[in-house]
Amino acid sequence: MTKIRIAAVGTGYFSRFQYAAWNRIEEAKVVAVCNRTLSGAQDVATTFGIGQVFDDFVEMLDTAKPDIVDVITPPATHLAYITEAAKRGVNVICQKPFCEDLNDAIKAVEVAEKANITLVIHENFRFQPWYSKLANEICDGQLGDLYQAQFRLRPGDGQGPNAYLARQPYFQKMPRFLIHETGVHWIDTFRYLFGEIVSVNAVLRRLNPAISGEDAGLVAMEFESGLLAVLDGNRLSDHVAENRRLTMGEMMIEGSAGTLALDGNANITMRPHGQNQAEQRYYQWNDIDFGGDCVYRLQRHVIDSLTNNGPLMNTGREYLRNLIVEQAVYRAADENRTIRVDYSQVI
Repeated sequence: MTKIRIAAVGTGYFSRFQYAAWNRIEEAKVVAVCNRTLSGAQDVATTFGIGQVFDDFVEMLDTAKPDIVDVITPPATHLAYITEAAKRGVNVICQKPFCEDLNDAIKAVEVAEKANITLVIHENFRFQPWYSKLANEICDGQLGDLYQAQFRLRPGDGQGPNAYLARQPYFQKMPRFLIHETGVHWIDTFRYLFGEIVSVNAVLRRLNPAISGEDAGLVAMEFESGLLAVLDGNRLSDHVAENRRLTMGEMMIEGSAGTLALDGNANITMRPHGQNQAEQRYYQWNDIDFGGDCVYRLQRHVIDSLTNNGPLMNTGREYLRNLIVEQAVYRAADENRTIRVDYSQVI
C-alpha cells in the first residue's frame, strides 16, 4: 500500500499528540519534521521514528515532497507556510488559532482555493466522542424541540503568577485569550451541534493580573433555529472531574422532551421532561492522549475524506465562520451591545 506522505512543522507541547496519532493511522506515514532548531526536530524524529529532519520549511517541502503538511506552529507563521505549500500543490492541516487575524485567514483560504489544495483547520473539539454522542441524540430527536444550552468552561488552570507556564507559557502573553484561544473551540462545537449563530452578546474579564488577555466571561449566542446558548467561561475555577482537562467543564442542553447533561468525567445523562431521575446514556470512547482521542479522530477523518472523496469538516473556508463569530464576540464586549453576525465577508 502506498502511504500518504505527511510532513510536519512544529514540535511544541500539543504537537506530540498529533505525531502520536499519525503513527496509529496505517495509511499515513510522517516522513519529515521541521523545527526552527534542528535539535527540537531531532528529538521528535527520534521519539516517533521519523526519517528526515529540517530547520527550513521550504527545504522540507522540496526535499520530502509530502502529500500533506501538518502545520503545528504559532499563528504568525500560518499564512506564509500555507502559501509555500500551495505553490507546491501540498494539502495542509493547520493548527488553531488560525492565522493572526481574520484578514490573514481569508488570504490563506483564498491562496489554498486558488491552488486547488485542501486546507483543514485542526479544530479537534468537535471530534471529542461525547459531542458525537450528543449530536446523535439531538439528530435522533431525543430532546424534541431545542430550547437552550450552556457550557461551563472550568479547567481550573489559570490561578496565580505561574498559570499556564508548565504546559503552554505563551498563553500568558496573548492579548486575546479566553475566546481567541479557548472559547473558539465551543463556538465551533456549538455550530456543529446547533447550526449557525446569528447574534452574540458578551461580558469579558481578566481576573489573573499575570496574563495579558481575558480569562473569564459570559457569551450569549442566538442561533438560526431560535435556540439560545451560553458559554460561561472561567479558567481560574474548576469543576468535578478525575481529569479536569478531559471535558474542561460541564454542558447542559434543554429541549421540550428533556435535558441532556455532560459532566466532567464524560458521563452523559438524559432526564425526560417531567421526571426527576436521569438515565445514563452509554457510549464507547477511548481515554487516549487528549480529549477522548479527538486528535486521532480528526486526523483519521481527514485521511478517510481524502482517500474516499468523502465530506470534509473544518475546511479553511468553513472555519472562517468561527472567526467571524469570534470577532463579533469581542466587538459585543467592547461595545456592550448585541452584535448581529455577518458572514457575507467569507461566503
